Amino acid sequence: MSATDDEVIRKRLLIDGDGAGDDRRINLLLKSFIKWCNSGSQEEGYSQHQRMLGTLCQCEFSMGKTLLVYDMNLREMLNYEKISKDIESNISAAHDKITECKKQIQQAKRIRKNRQEYDALAKVIQLHPDRHDTLQQLDALGKELEHLSHIKENVEDKLELRRKQFHVLLSTIHELQQTLESDEKLSDGEDSPETRMEIQNGQ
Repeated sequence: MSATDDEVIRKRLLIDGDGAGDDRRINLLLKSFIKWCNSGSQEEGYSQHQRMLGTLCQCEFSMGKTLLVYDMNLREMLNYEKISKDIESNISAAHDKITECKKQIQQAKRIRKNRQEYDALAKVIQLHPDRHDTLQQLDALGKELEHLSHIKENVEDKLELRRKQFHVLLSTIHELQQTLESDEKLSDGEDSPETRMEIQNGQ
């Protein structure tokens, strides 16, 4: 098919409008106009004139219909654009909502983890006495330690005293032992023959 044929088809489609036969009506109107111009009698001219008016009414009706369809298509196109923008806006809002939900889920997971750790720590804390009881126990232990320190000092003092007494006792025993040994030596000396002779000579 040549370019000229394409141009002819394109022009025919433009003239035909929505395919309701507008080009045929125009051709029929032209033929009626030519016949009306060439009509010989008044009746024939009147008949052609009525045909032309009928054809014009049909063309006007088709044109009005085409304009209404065009206007409807234009409104539909605007409506589709609005719907498309609404859909895009809803999609964007949905993405934002999903992002926010993900953040909330992460926060909820973090809160849950912190709560579990808190519960575990609370259980461990419950196993130990509270601060007030602990301070009372520490105070009692401090007093008991102080009491034991005094007992220790008393025991050490008594041990030191006993050590000194034992030392004095040992010294006394040692001196007594030396005295007894000296007395025994003296006693043995008096009983010997030499001692006796000296005593007799002295008398």
